[in-house]
Amino acid sequence: MPNQELTFGDEQFIVSKTDLNGKITYGNSLFIAMSGYNELELIDQPHNILRHEDMPAIVFKLLWTRIKEGKEIFAYVKNKTKNGDFYWVFAHVTPSFDTNRKITNYHSVRRQPSKKALDVIKPLYSMLLQKEKSGGISASEATLNQILKDKGMSYDEFILSL
Repeated sequence: MPNQELTFGDEQFIVSKTDLNGKITYGNSLFIAMSGYNELELIDQPHNILRHEDMPAIVFKLLWTRIKEGKEIFAYVKNKTKNGDFYWVFAHVTPSFDTNRKITNYHSVRRQPSKKALDVIKPLYSMLLQKEKSGGISASEATLNQILKDKGMSYDEFILSL
């Protein structure tokens, strides 16, 4: 029955790499197993093949802005499997560089998020998604920025505090 939550071990890591356009070039065995796709179905596909509709677009806007600038980012992401199940991850996404410091690809290592963190993230993402549906991504971005301002925290400080 689709729409079941999947989990993985606290000591396990999901790893993937993409090209500069976000197409999958590598996935470890856990990435492949959790996705429900086989390796041939994943390679050369856009990473957003796993994007769950509950994810606010502002999270991906922030992610892509950061990594294209050559910076790392941490984010909580809800992914959707081939059959419609889902799983949450705490992702660390980084650009990879050549010897001239030119970005060559992107690398993501994901671990199982804590329940405590998801208890904060789930209602936040739900609110941001509603803002996007009613006012677009700019409304969601303004809401997120106001929440961070009210907390007196940067995005990174907030995410890493969970």
